[in-house]
Amino acid sequence: MSLSAAPATKRPPASPRLRVMLLGATGTIGQATLRALVRDGHEVVAFVRPRGGVGGRLEGDALRRVLPGAELRFGDARAPQALAREGFRGERFDALVSCLASRTGAPRDAWAVDHAAHVQALQAARQAGVTHVVLLSAICVQKPLLAFQQAKLAFERELIASGLRFSIVRPTAFFKSLSGQVDRVRQGRPFLVFGDGARTACKPIGDDDLGAFLAGCLREPACWDRVLPIGGPGPALTPQDQARMLSRLLGRPVPLRRVPVRLLDVIIGVLSAAGRVVPPLADKAELARIGRYYATESMLVWDAAAGRYDAEATPSTGTQTLQDHYARMLGGQATVELGDHAVF
Repeated sequence: MSLSAAPATKRPPASPRLRVMLLGATGTIGQATLRALVRDGHEVVAFVRPRGGVGGRLEGDALRRVLPGAELRFGDARAPQALAREGFRGERFDALVSCLASRTGAPRDAWAVDHAAHVQALQAARQAGVTHVVLLSAICVQKPLLAFQQAKLAFERELIASGLRFSIVRPTAFFKSLSGQVDRVRQGRPFLVFGDGARTACKPIGDDDLGAFLAGCLREPACWDRVLPIGGPGPALTPQDQARMLSRLLGRPVPLRRVPVRLLDVIIGVLSAAGRVVPPLADKAELARIGRYYATESMLVWDAAAGRYDAEATPSTGTQTLQDHYARMLGGQATVELGDHAVF
């Protein structure tokens, strides 16, 4: 599948003003998507928890400051009928845009948020007259080996079968998920890679470029009734490439420390066994499985016929590069709250 989008910096063509319900607005992608929707002239209602953001630190005026231009309505999207009652409130809407995702990827959280909450949102949206749903998914659902991938894919299928217009966006790696080692490298410590650091690759995409792409799905017919893999500009990057990038920016060599993948296998085995006795450890085992997945699978379009990931078949959008993002972090112009999303 190939799809090229206009750079996020270009002014979008005029489009009808839509009334949009936005879920997941307090995350970094959600905030960027809100900015893009407001820039495109839409009326946005954001349904958020009373305490949002990483660790639930945002509330009241702090929430309003990070979500300018939206009408905020409060509730828990996971609670039965909450979105219909406190979100849509019996009013008419044109579109639902969801950047909502489970925080940990643990099975219970994944099925509650990535699937069940979205099923409820779809039902409420239909009752509100919504005709178009834009869903932020993930490119890793191409090979669904983990609970959160299976939950996302299950809802994707329900959305496709719903009869509503849909745009399912599957981005590659986010900048924030590749930022966890910047501080350690700045301190002179080695850059950690699994295996040789060249086994996997991705086309990292910035928040604003992804937000602009999600918002653009509402006005661009080429994005309607499609599953849309998308990455950022430039070639696919391996972990080795990321280390070289930091080396260039710092003006000194950045050593690599290789971590064997089998170490993750040992950790998964130990936590899985212990999880049968101590249930919280089962969730930690799932987090280790997620880490192993990202250590061994590329975030690119999967060519099932050829049995390989295909960087050339992975579309690109926008103008923000990972190198620019790293430069801003090293220069103190940008900070990243990693939360549960740090991936080497």
